[in-house]
Amino acid sequence: MKVLAIDDQQLVLLPLQKRLTDLGYDVKIETDAQKGLEAFNAFNPDLVIVDINMPNVSGFDVITHIRITKASDTPIMILSGNTLDDNITKAFDLGVNDYMKKPLSLNEICARVKRLIGAPVLSTVVRVENNVMIQQRCVGVVIPCYNEEERLLSDEFLSFVDENSGYHLCFVNDGSKDNTLEVLQNLQKGREDFITVYDCEKNGGKAEAVRLGMLHIAQRDDLDYIGFLDADLSTDLADFDDLVKTIENSDFKIVSGSRIARMGANITKESARKIISLTINFIIRKILSMDFKDTQCGAKIFRKDVIDIAFKKKFVTQWIFDVEIFKRMTIHFGLKKAKAMLCEQPLKRWIHADGSKLSMKDSVKIVMQLAQIAWVYRSKKDVSNYEVNHELEIV
Repeated sequence: MKVLAIDDQQLVLLPLQKRLTDLGYDVKIETDAQKGLEAFNAFNPDLVIVDINMPNVSGFDVITHIRITKASDTPIMILSGNTLDDNITKAFDLGVNDYMKKPLSLNEICARVKRLIGAPVLSTVVRVENNVMIQQRCVGVVIPCYNEEERLLSDEFLSFVDENSGYHLCFVNDGSKDNTLEVLQNLQKGREDFITVYDCEKNGGKAEAVRLGMLHIAQRDDLDYIGFLDADLSTDLADFDDLVKTIENSDFKIVSGSRIARMGANITKESARKIISLTINFIIRKILSMDFKDTQCGAKIFRKDVIDIAFKKKFVTQWIFDVEIFKRMTIHFGLKKAKAMLCEQPLKRWIHADGSKLSMKDSVKIVMQLAQIAWVYRSKKDVSNYEVNHELEIV
């Protein structure tokens, strides 16, 4: 039994292809709908699964080709995040057999496939994996790494990409002096479609590692949102997924995690770090003219249309580039509009990890870096002059 699946997001198709293949189906996937039409003619599938919202050739175009142009009664299932009643009605009027709304579990999708075309006869019993959800959105996550050979929580990252569809992790090796690059390359093996390793030969600091990683992963067309996360998982992946859900269901351009101590949350910090953080955050609020409680949490998610605004130019500082991101948003959109675009979301868990690279001495230096930010970003004109001069220095 042959299944053709067409969706412009590869991260949606890959787990679907694997599960159906494990169940014994012959599965072909296409991220280009035009190639999907060509595949229908050559592959002669028993079932077509197609998304509605695709560039150039839409799901409706695919349905029309099958039902009208080819006059075929091949079963068609829609798997889409488009839940408008008019579109659902239109799809059934064109002759689809089923309409599945994302997010949807792989178990349910497979059950619907079996109902339509039956199940292949297998000689061995197939063990059902975790009930992975096929999500409506696809997310890229940048994880900067410097000398993480001993600390990288490889099992946690692998479990997450195996159990959560729609995620692509981009690990940035920031010129590590240990075997971090080798560890990351081993982590990537067998999961190249879900994990990228971006290697920086020289150590440029966290700010530059995040910036380069964000610009690199933003080149992927199949990602809706892109964020960054600390390698030590002081903010865990479940909490990061909550940030994604917030930006997905809102008009915010940036959703930033916040390590605010509150009932029901597990937030721990070293006492000395906590005191310095309070002082720094007070200064930051004055610089940004925003009531941010915590700009420095290493978990943030962005819509793709603000990636260039936030990351195209090099940062002035190494540690508090987060402040620069918010300042750039303010300069580009204006303070009032920027405030409406930024969301600070309290985390359920944040644990200070042993071996953190930011020392107390570094924390003190941050105060001077804040003064530098206040000076450089004091007006639009001054920012433009800085960027020109900075580019001349690089050349």
